[in-house]
Amino acid sequence: MSTLEKKDTQNEHQPMNPSEKRSNRKLLISGLLVILISINGILLYMNYQKKEKNEEQAEVIRVKDKELENQIKVYEALKADFERQSQELQAMGLENDSLEAQIASISSDLTELRGFRKSSYSLADQRRFRDRAQAFEQQLKQKDQEIATLKQDNEVLFTENTSLKTTQNRLSDSLTTMKSTNENLVEKVKVASKLEAQRMNVQVVNKRGKELDDKDNEFRIRNVEKIRVAFNLGKNDVAPREPKTIYMRLIEPDGAALYNLSTGSGSFQIDGEDMYYTAKRDIVFDNTQQQVSFVYSKNAEYKKGQHTIELYADGFLIGTTSFVLK
Repeated sequence: MSTLEKKDTQNEHQPMNPSEKRSNRKLLISGLLVILISINGILLYMNYQKKEKNEEQAEVIRVKDKELENQIKVYEALKADFERQSQELQAMGLENDSLEAQIASISSDLTELRGFRKSSYSLADQRRFRDRAQAFEQQLKQKDQEIATLKQDNEVLFTENTSLKTTQNRLSDSLTTMKSTNENLVEKVKVASKLEAQRMNVQVVNKRGKELDDKDNEFRIRNVEKIRVAFNLGKNDVAPREPKTIYMRLIEPDGAALYNLSTGSGSFQIDGEDMYYTAKRDIVFDNTQQQVSFVYSKNAEYKKGQHTIELYADGFLIGTTSFVLK
């Protein structure tokens, strides 16, 4: 064995001193620390990567949710606009089935969109609903233009109708005024054409047919068989020359008019009410101050007291007088 080998052998069997042991321990601890730090670094990096990935996924979900909610708002606005158009057309008295179909289609899309809140809202879905919304918006604009044109046409028609209505009202007012004027004229003519019984004279006819006269119109009842009333129709240039009916009422002292169907009594209208007459005469008015007379027989005993005679023609009282039986 050589001298060198002997030395090496001696060194191997020679124990390490304390300083060398401490140095080796430090190296081992340092190595372990380096390993631990490296592991922690790797773990931190992996956690960071995972967090970043989660944040990216959360951002994607947030963006999708925001896109979904925006799309829902777009469709809600579209539905409200189409419903507004439908109401505007209805206000003009028009109906449009295509609008109702569009509103139903948008409502269906809204239901589907809201359903994506609980499921995946893919990019394909986003593109599909975005394209449909653009098509609906184009249809909405076209319909708004049509409605604007209709409103303008309606305004023109309304103006024309208002003008026509104003003209019609004026004509109606004029006709009403003319009618009222004519009615007034007719009434005035009617009043002006009223006949008048003038110079009324009452006589009694006794049983021998002799006519008895009295300036005070007072007669003894025993002499009365018939009553004769004579008068002249006053001149009236307004009254038409035409047939007339003159009614006579012979009113007894108790206020009742003598009435007997067998002697020609009946009823006539005066101021819309029925009135009984004692006798009547049909004449033709000729505006010559013609004389007219009534001869009336009661065929019964007359009553004592004042009797009144009233004459009527064309709904007017044209003369009255009285006489006394005693």
